[in-house]
Amino acid sequence: MKKCEIDHLVDKIVKELTHSKNKYEKDDTLVPIGVSGRHCHLTKEDFATLFGKTGSLTKKGNLSQPGQFAANETVTIAGPKGSIQNLRILGPFRKLTQVEVSITDSIKLGLKPPIRESGNIEHSSPFTIIGPKGSIFMEKGLIIAQAHIHMSPNDAKRFRVQDGDFVRIKIRNEYRPISFEKVKVRISPNYVLEMHIDTDEANAANIRTGEFGELVHSGDAR
Repeated sequence: MKKCEIDHLVDKIVKELTHSKNKYEKDDTLVPIGVSGRHCHLTKEDFATLFGKTGSLTKKGNLSQPGQFAANETVTIAGPKGSIQNLRILGPFRKLTQVEVSITDSIKLGLKPPIRESGNIEHSSPFTIIGPKGSIFMEKGLIIAQAHIHMSPNDAKRFRVQDGDFVRIKIRNEYRPISFEKVKVRISPNYVLEMHIDTDEANAANIRTGEFGELVHSGDAR
C-alpha cells in the first residue's frame, strides 16, 4: 500500500473515531458498549495456590475502567461436562474469587450459574479452577454477569439516573434491532462511561465493542 493511501486510511479512521466520540458526548441518550468475554477475578491467596508463592500477576493491557487490566496469566475452569482453557485473569486482585462466563460457556461446563451482579456470588455455581501449580475446588463463584452500565457522577446527572437504577438500552441496527431490559446503573467517581454485556448478548444483537446503545428510562414509552 502506498504512503498516500495509508495516510488517507489513517485520516479516515481518526475522523470516524472522533465522530463517534462527539456523537455520544453531545447526545444524552447514547452509551458506548463494551463486550466482555469470559474472565476470572482472583484473590491474592488463590493466585498463590494456582501459580505458586513466587508467581506474580503481570499486565497484558489496560481495560476501559481506570486501574483495571487484563493479565498475561490464564487459568482453566472445569465442570461436570467439560472445561474451558486459557481463561484470562483480570487484575488487580479482588477480595473474592469470581469467574464470569456466558450461558453458552456454562452449557459446555455442564453448570447452571445464576445471572448476578458482579461481586454477588452467594449460592452461585461450584466449579474447579486449575493453574500451572495447583487447583482449587470452589464451592461458589461462577456467575453470568448481569448487563450493567458504569458511570461517573457527572454522567449520572447527564442521564438523570441514580446508582442502582434499572434502565433499558435500545440497540438500533438494520438487521438486529433489540432492547436490553433491566440494565443496572453503577456509579462511582472511578468509572468511565460504558455498558458491559457478555458475548452471547453481543452476538444476539450483532454488537461489537465501541458501538452505542440508546438509554431509555423505565418510565419512558418509545
